[in-house]
Amino acid sequence: MSTQALPRPPAFSLKDFLSSFMLVELFKGLAITGKYAFSRKITIQFPEEKTPLSPRFRGLHALRRYENGEERCIACKLCEAVCPALAITIESDQRADGTRRTTRYDIDLTKCIFCGFCEESCPVDSIVETQTLEYHGEKRGDLYFTKEMLLAVGDRYEPQIAAAKAADAKYR
Repeated sequence: MSTQALPRPPAFSLKDFLSSFMLVELFKGLAITGKYAFSRKITIQFPEEKTPLSPRFRGLHALRRYENGEERCIACKLCEAVCPALAITIESDQRADGTRRTTRYDIDLTKCIFCGFCEESCPVDSIVETQTLEYHGEKRGDLYFTKEMLLAVGDRYEPQIAAAKAADAKYR
């Protein structure tokens, strides 16, 4: 094994000395600041003005229904299995006609990381994440959504959900 020394850079560089003496970096920074100081500002007054959202934006969760009013969820529990935060809890039961439906479908939004895995894993597009980003809870329990609450959100935002799904369909 040879121990060849790597060439060392010169200890003194006239170019580096002159650039630091003339404050080149400072003037480059001031030039960028001056360029943007007199340009048109892009400021959004948030509560009154809203920026456009992508059809793939992931906000508040919702459970969807079929056109005949029946819930879509078939209790396959794929969303519960794929959730990395373990925020979804599902219990199911078999109905008289032999189909399986959920008796309990809960999402704890304080645990949820809004990754969208639940939406991607659902074979019947039952669980979706809406474009609703303005919701809050004053207590921890306010962000614990039950099946009835999720179905109500889905009923309220179904036109918006369908439009977002249609806009995103060509990319899937």
